Amino acid sequence: MTLIEAEGVAVRYDTSDGWVGGGLDLDVSVGEVVLLLGPSGCGKSTLALTLNGLVPHSVPAELRGRVRVAGRDTAHHPPGRLCDVVGMVFQNPDAQIVCATLLDEVCFGLENLLTPRAEIEPRAMAVLAEVGLADTSELALRDPTRLSGGERQKLALACALATRPNVLVFDEPTANLDPRSTRDFYHLLGRVAEHGTSVILIEHDLDDAVVIADRVVVLDAEGKVRLRGTPAEVLAGRADELDALGVYGPTAVQAARRLGLYGDAPRDAPLTLEGLASVLREEPVTDLSRGQVDERDAQSSPTEIMATTLVGVDDLTVRLGGADVLRRVSLSVARGAYLAVIGLNGAGKSTLAGCLAGVLRPPPGRVRIDGADISRLSARELSDRVGYVFQNPEHQFVTGSVAEELAHGLFVRGLPGDEVTERVALMLERFDLARYKDVNPFMLSHGEKRRLSVATALICGPELLVLDEPTFGQDRARAAELLSLLDALHTAGTTVIIVSHDLQLVAEHATHVAVLADGELLAHAPVEGVLRDDALLERAGLLPPPVRRLATAVAPGRPRWETAFRLTDLSPRLR
Repeated sequence: MTLIEAEGVAVRYDTSDGWVGGGLDLDVSVGEVVLLLGPSGCGKSTLALTLNGLVPHSVPAELRGRVRVAGRDTAHHPPGRLCDVVGMVFQNPDAQIVCATLLDEVCFGLENLLTPRAEIEPRAMAVLAEVGLADTSELALRDPTRLSGGERQKLALACALATRPNVLVFDEPTANLDPRSTRDFYHLLGRVAEHGTSVILIEHDLDDAVVIADRVVVLDAEGKVRLRGTPAEVLAGRADELDALGVYGPTAVQAARRLGLYGDAPRDAPLTLEGLASVLREEPVTDLSRGQVDERDAQSSPTEIMATTLVGVDDLTVRLGGADVLRRVSLSVARGAYLAVIGLNGAGKSTLAGCLAGVLRPPPGRVRIDGADISRLSARELSDRVGYVFQNPEHQFVTGSVAEELAHGLFVRGLPGDEVTERVALMLERFDLARYKDVNPFMLSHGEKRRLSVATALICGPELLVLDEPTFGQDRARAAELLSLLDALHTAGTTVIIVSHDLQLVAEHATHVAVLADGELLAHAPVEGVLRDDALLERAGLLPPPVRRLATAVAPGRPRWETAFRLTDLSPRLR
């Protein structure tokens, strides 16, 4: 039985002359999980907004084509008449959190649906426990504004699950979740789908999503459907076409391709790390080549630069909302380092990043940049030295157009108009934002907002660049471009600090890692030592990077696999 029917869907926002979506056709059956993929800006989020009537009823836009959900035409049913059949989790959880406590937030939707009073609180408490936010009434009465970004995303998930709609629409639901929480979420979502709930899933990180997906639909940059089929048919069998479209495939498929497996039958490649490990254990494998040089170890320029401390943290404790978010953290970040801060949701990562950048003012004398006490620097002095990219890009927009946003910091510094124009044009081109130069930043797609937020941080040429989840919302091509840019800046001497839940990204790019758990620093060491230390990661509640998990599963009897943790460690010479 078909539950969702979309025919010829395209949308034109009132703030834009162009249409989003290329006349999209999509149908979803009862209990089916459909994975919707495509490059940033192709219209995935726009389609999601049509499913619950936000487009055209709440977001000013013209809708072309027809969308029917559970027999209801969304053009004639506003969100209030669709919310009993469609639940949605946005890319930005802050856009849908409105109450003063976690419990009130989950109860709010149930109350509006006239759920029997006796059912409301027990159901709300049950889903809060399921998503790992609260298993006691005391925890359920916490203020949502005091949660980390990942915890707020879990709260939005709980709200959607509590209403038990016919259709659940998720737009990047795990982007702010740590790997363990991501795996738990997909286990939960799989159980929900088994009970007949249909799911549309917009996601870039596919490692866990593929386990529950029934079908994959891939859009091109114009919003037209380019590929459809089962996960194996699309994600393995059409991997080259996904690359051309700028779409990430599962790590297992990427690893199989690097190992030279399934050259003549790519559709047979396993989609999960467990499946790939099983295949590798069954055939003779030649281990990592003798004498192979780690490319990062061979790089010299950043190492030569890292002779002095740029950022020093001394016994830093930060208390927010009556609780210690950071406790007695001390570390030194060398000039020219590429530091990744990792940990579970709520570990204190964003708080530490904010203190390092001066966005959150630490206690006097606890954080220094190039010897200067951050707490005593003016906003102008700080911004001359540090560029900061928020976890939520909307938190840093202050003007009415993309071009003005880029120019703002330069004008504040008193740069001449011709230089401002030149720098803005360069950033518009570098981040593929030129066509949006007159568009309000809040009307961009989330991936485009992320690119703009990074561009505004880079345009002034800071010595220290701090980025909180820099690749959130980015397709494969854009993420690769951004990471390549950060690598180039790092090689040239810029000190880079990122907060990331993507430990494979950390493995491929960072030189050093700081591990946080419950506000305490467990370790600060070179990336190889941290990401190969399974016991340390377990103490932090983290899963090792995907390639490391694959290597650990394959390593018995193959000693050289024990050191692999990067995709670049894999090659056909392993076979």
